[in-house]
Amino acid sequence: MELATSTVLTAIQTTGFFAPLFFVCFHIIRQFLFIPVAVVCVAGGLLFGTFFGSILSIIGLTCASLTFYLFSKVFPSLIERFVGMKVRWLGAYTSLSTIQIILLRMIPFVNFSLISLCIFEKTKTLGRYTKLSFITHIPSATFFTFLGAAIHNLSPALIAAFMIGLLLLTYLFREKQVFIKWSDFFVKDTV
Repeated sequence: MELATSTVLTAIQTTGFFAPLFFVCFHIIRQFLFIPVAVVCVAGGLLFGTFFGSILSIIGLTCASLTFYLFSKVFPSLIERFVGMKVRWLGAYTSLSTIQIILLRMIPFVNFSLISLCIFEKTKTLGRYTKLSFITHIPSATFFTFLGAAIHNLSPALIAAFMIGLLLLTYLFREKQVFIKWSDFFVKDTV
């Protein structure tokens, strides 16, 4: 993974005018290379600065979410795989609030596609999916890009405390109601 990341950073630095376009495209293919979102956003802060790196990361992450949406429509088995992952990690009836989605996007080790699935289940149309994806990417892309631009000034203890705080906020902002399907509640005996 480090070799792929360093190769991409070198390619972005040498492309000049096409570097922003290449960076946005790399956000799209990043999910297939299993490179964490935080790594690419931090690289955006190092390469383009806080402002332009944030804008390019938000655009790239929204395009990556749209790619997930389109792949889920073309390959329904892909969604079934992520639904199974969601059931294992979050439970069958968990519905994340928008604030929880924003907070989970800011935690580097949370699966990007799993959060995209939660947005997919929360929205019914492509327009609403795109809007919610865009909104939830703004804080995380800005934070990680800022982190990339200022990484040499932050201590590991401060970063760890921030991650623990995000996990606590995710728990506090959870939805307090659960919807159980009628057929799941009344299971018939097969005897």
